[in-house]
Amino acid sequence: QVQFVESGGGLVQPGGSLRLSCAASGFLFSVYTMSWYRQAPGKEREWVALITSTAGNTNYADSVKGRFTVSRDNGKNTLYLQMNNLKPEDTAVYYCNYGGNVWGQGTQVTVSS
Repeated sequence: QVQFVESGGGLVQPGGSLRLSCAASGFLFSVYTMSWYRQAPGKEREWVALITSTAGNTNYADSVKGRFTVSRDNGKNTLYLQMNNLKPEDTAVYYCNYGGNVWGQGTQVTVSS
């Protein structure tokens, strides 16, 4: 069955960095465009970034452009999100997905001084 296990979140000060990982299983990871999403308290889940199957193309939400970098390792079925210059408004639970209905537990990112 499809499964996503996100990790790497934590508490970080404004301006800090984190690297999130998403281990995917149960589907042919290497052929899918993958995305990161996030959900802040009291808000709807929003799309953050995507990367095509061969990592030839990436795209980002305007709010994270220039600060976040998405990458993938198809040999390890793993998606990454490098987050730099973090801001308090980046505080959210972060998820990965290919656009299906199954979601992982997410990983909490809290940016606070």
